[in-house]
Amino acid sequence: MLEPTKGELEILQILWENGPSTVRFVNTKLNDVRTVNYTSTLKHMQIMVEKKLLSADKSSMKHVYHVVEEKKTKNFLLDKFVERIYNGSSSKLIMALFGNKKVSKEEIKEIKDLLDQIED
Repeated sequence: MLEPTKGELEILQILWENGPSTVRFVNTKLNDVRTVNYTSTLKHMQIMVEKKLLSADKSSMKHVYHVVEEKKTKNFLLDKFVERIYNGSSSKLIMALFGNKKVSKEEIKEIKDLLDQIED
């Protein structure tokens, strides 16, 4: 899998949050943060189809773009991050997260449940 560029990651985040969308919708969301030309967004999304990050439904007048494999892409990006920043150590990542953020009782319970599942 090819790593998404910063611009592609912005598009992925919009699609993860909003589901399948047109280029116009994605471009409007991008313009909420910064000015982006429609043609630039279209080109990025076409490249992302070539990279197999997105698929396009061209059955109607407006093409609708879908994220191909959200979980696989997120896992790939997380693995790259852990490798680069924490030398591949998941425990160092977890310790940094706990040290930098207040963890709620609900989150602690979820984490304990996950650890129990891993141990079984």
